[in-house]
Amino acid sequence: MTVHKGRGFACINYPIGMNLGGDPSQALVHATPDGKFMVTLSAIDLGQGMKSVTRQIAAEALGVPIADVYVDTADSDTGPHDMGSFASRGTHRMGNAVIRAATEARRAMLDAAADELEVNASDLETDGHGNIQVKGAPSRAITIEDTAIAAQFKQGRTLSGRGIFLIPPSEADPNTGEMSPVTCFAHAALVVDLEVDDETGEVTVIEINSAYEVGRALNEKLVEQQLIGGAWMGISHALYETTEPYYPDRSHAPGDFVEYLQPSPGDVATHNIAVLERPAEDAPYGGKGPGEMCANPVLPAVANAIYDAVGVRCDRLPITPEKILRGIQNNGGAQPKGAL
Repeated sequence: MTVHKGRGFACINYPIGMNLGGDPSQALVHATPDGKFMVTLSAIDLGQGMKSVTRQIAAEALGVPIADVYVDTADSDTGPHDMGSFASRGTHRMGNAVIRAATEARRAMLDAAADELEVNASDLETDGHGNIQVKGAPSRAITIEDTAIAAQFKQGRTLSGRGIFLIPPSEADPNTGEMSPVTCFAHAALVVDLEVDDETGEVTVIEINSAYEVGRALNEKLVEQQLIGGAWMGISHALYETTEPYYPDRSHAPGDFVEYLQPSPGDVATHNIAVLERPAEDAPYGGKGPGEMCANPVLPAVANAIYDAVGVRCDRLPITPEKILRGIQNNGGAQPKGAL
């Protein structure tokens, strides 16, 4: 029995969204009578942080504290249209829609405050702490709460905004049909170090080192956690998970999550991450979001590391101990490639 070390590398450029009729997202923003703001979306938070990021984006565009913004991810009956939470598009498409809706609501808010302060709206600014003040004369100010009250009960106006974002259609090459379905890409490079036992076929992931270019990390902790969780999901797909291990024969499919093979928290390996920020011109405050790019490069990196360790090239997932042992047997023994 010998435990062989292997190292695998993979890199990816991932398209953000896809141009399905412009891939539009819509957002609505309105103020409550006490000066809080509600953002209404139909984009679904799957645990990736959609509510948190759009809350931050709306607060920045409105010029109000984050604590005064609430996000309602409604549904297709009560919310504005959205193409869906897929294609790693949420931050880019929905973030842009939120900025446009919040910008319109901000204009209405400043107009209402201008009437109360008897100045031009262009002379006003927000301080980020819940106040609207005259530029250069902060003592002349009104709270956003009082502005909302005045708009609602005195001026008879709404502090609201609507926003939609869609990308321009790509021109297709008349000869080849080639086109670009997206406006920006995210990028990643990842290295996996692991060990393979040539007697049992067992794989142990030792360490992951990665670099992700996400445009701009709008919420650093959310980005970090998504990258860590997504990478481990990639490990799980590469080595463990399958609903139909003998497809198309379903006789051995797991009946529930007790039987479904996946790594436990105790199996999580060390993951060192470098987040590279290259703000995208058409992204909300430069952020593109990591999305599916978290997991995608992990699978080929694991396959490459196993090949490096014992010389077995697996092209079907998951890469089980059985497949590795059969590969070693067919090769006449382990054949380390020696990258480490």
